[in-house]
Amino acid sequence: MSEQVSIGDRVVAAGFAAGWKLVPLLPQRPTAAVFRLLADRVWRRRGKSVRRLESNLARVTGIDADSAELRELSRAGMRSYFRYFHEVFRLPSIPRPEVVRRTHVVGAEHIHDTVAAGRGVVLALPHMGNWDAAGAWLVGVGHPFTTVAERLRPESLFRRYVAFREGLGMEVLPLTGGDGHNFGTLAGRVRKGGVVCLPAERDLTKSGIEVRFFGATTKVPAGPPLLAVQTGAALLPATVYFVGDDWGIHIHEEVPVPAEGTRQEKVAAVAQAMTDVFEKGIAEHPEDWHMLQRLWLEDLPR
Repeated sequence: MSEQVSIGDRVVAAGFAAGWKLVPLLPQRPTAAVFRLLADRVWRRRGKSVRRLESNLARVTGIDADSAELRELSRAGMRSYFRYFHEVFRLPSIPRPEVVRRTHVVGAEHIHDTVAAGRGVVLALPHMGNWDAAGAWLVGVGHPFTTVAERLRPESLFRRYVAFREGLGMEVLPLTGGDGHNFGTLAGRVRKGGVVCLPAERDLTKSGIEVRFFGATTKVPAGPPLLAVQTGAALLPATVYFVGDDWGIHIHEEVPVPAEGTRQEKVAAVAQAMTDVFEKGIAEHPEDWHMLQRLWLEDLPR
């Protein structure tokens, strides 16, 4: 059965194709200014995505939902979000040593020391900053890794995104529509001492784990904590943010796996501890948290 592609999907795919082709050919500052203007235009319209971002930020920060302060924060959030896409189009043309030089990292030793000791690493990240630039940094400092990508529509856009990330040095597995053995593949990578990077604060499956996140219940993907429990790999939460024109990464200490309890209890405990770290990182850089979707269970349609 052929894929049903809407006109909107085709327009988005064409826009991304043009972005990867044209943006690297143009000067950086003028194109960055254009993306900021686009972000402001979307923000002023206050459509569904912007209102959802504001609702999420109000929960995270405690700022009144109807305040001017929250509106300014959501404006910064949309500018951060559009900056991510601007940089996605430019990243393939930025020399890897420049990416490494412009990335300011706290806790890099947690990765280097763990891999040097022969243990695998599971890096778990919320949707913050420029996670593709963070991946380029990780490859640039000698740690190629495997990740899982959400299956975008249309298929042509998904293939372009995969090609973009593979061009940065990542191994990319599709979240759906692959061979159905993603967890086994990821487990194999970390058992051999490799690195896996996974988005980890929004569950896109039906097997997520319930956690408390900023005072309310949500679900996070089971993959990162389950990999740590089953393989002995080190689960390292990481938060990613912008630092001026550069990038910042905070790689936190390993989330310990409890010595006692059933596998389910251990996975739940690790998931909650991981989420607690995300809370701290997002609270420190709320403008760089790109969560424009419903996240908490009480916000989901019944």
